[in-house]
Amino acid sequence: QVQLVESGGGLVQAGGSLRLSCAASGLPLSMYTMGWFRQAPGKERAFVTLISMSGGSTDYADSVKGRFTVSRDNAKNTVYLQMNSLKPEDTAVYYCAAVKGWRRLRQVNDYDYWGQGTQVTVSS
Repeated sequence: QVQLVESGGGLVQAGGSLRLSCAASGLPLSMYTMGWFRQAPGKERAFVTLISMSGGSTDYADSVKGRFTVSRDNAKNTVYLQMNSLKPEDTAVYYCAAVKGWRRLRQVNDYDYWGQGTQVTVSS
């Protein structure tokens, strides 16, 4: 069965950094566009970033441009999200997602597989 498992979340002060990881099993990661989404309390799940199959193309939500960086290591079957200059507004559960092929799409329902999420809390 396909499984995506996020890790690396935690509590950090404003201005700090965290690196999230998403470990995939049950699918050939190199054949999938990978995305990161987040969901804060009382809000709908929102697009954060995506990365193409080989890592050559990326896309970011305006709210995280210049602060977050997505990368992937297909040999390790893992995708990463480096988060710098964190703000309290970044507090949310962060989810890893996958869709077959190269798809530059930002909608939740464009993605076929999802992890369970990891909590990121940024204090002021």
